[in-house]
Order: sequence, then structure tokens, then C-alpha cells
Amino acid sequence: MLATVGRTAVVAGTATATAVNRHAQNKAAEKQQAAANEAQQAAPPPAPVAPAPAPAPAGGDDLVSKLTELAKLRDSGVLYQEEFEQAKALVLNP
Repeated sequence: MLATVGRTAVVAGTATATAVNRHAQNKAAEKQQAAANEAQQAAPPPAPVAPAPAPAPAGGDDLVSKLTELAKLRDSGVLYQEEFEQAKALVLNP
């Protein structure tokens, strides 16, 4: 019977030590979380995102580059002649 009482005391002591250890870990985690929350609140708000630049107006060089690209696609076989003509018409008359 003494052995059982002794074992029970050891188990109870181990359980108590484990509970105290968990409590200390929880307190440490709470402190870390509180510090992280304070740091986040102290941080300045993110800078606003700059708007995308407006597209450049269609100029002579842009027109030529689009037509050149369409011609390359036609010559490589990606576009049929009819598709090339339709796309070219859209580029020339937007």
C-alpha cells in the first residue's frame, strides 16, 4: 500500500510540475503575442499603392510596331491572311 501511495504522490507531483510548466509556457506565449500586437499597432500604415501609368497614346512608332508584330505573326503562320487583315484594320481604325 505504501508503494501505491508513493507512486501516486510521484505521479501527482509530475502532473503538478507539468501543469506549472504549461502555465509558464502559456504566460510566455501571451507575453509574446501582446508584444507582437503592440508592435503591429505601432507600425505605420502601409503606403498607398501608386496608380498604374496611363497607356501611351497611339503614336507613329506604336502603330508601326503593332503592324510589324502582326506581320511577323502572319509570316510565322500563327495568323491566316484574313486574320491579319482584320487585326490590321482594327489597329488602323480603332
